Amino acid sequence: MKVIVVLSLLTFCLGQNIDEQHAKTVREVNEVNPDGSYNYAFETENQIFAEQQGFLKDENTQVIQGQYQFTTPEGQVIRLAYVADENGFHPQGEHLPTPPPIPPEIQRALDYLSTLPTNN
Repeated sequence: MKVIVVLSLLTFCLGQNIDEQHAKTVREVNEVNPDGSYNYAFETENQIFAEQQGFLKDENTQVIQGQYQFTTPEGQVIRLAYVADENGFHPQGEHLPTPPPIPPEIQRALDYLSTLPTNN
């Protein structure tokens, strides 16, 4: 009986991996416009998706904004939204690490230093 249970669980787990690896695309968009703007998106039947839009801000600067989402093997949903422009890449997501808060003493010192005249 134990062998049947183990084999059943093994078959189920292997079946899950095969389904993940062979998930079908249920939505796909790929639009490129003559002005340099574009829109790209896809989604799979297992809830993986990504979308991105871009446009030329000026002749030297392209702005890109988008997001993607997937579920880790542990079941955590990872969602990342981002903007990339002349100021760099700016991601946002609950899974990203954040710096600890500035201690009050340090903040007071920074506030005080910002009031001092600069030597320019």
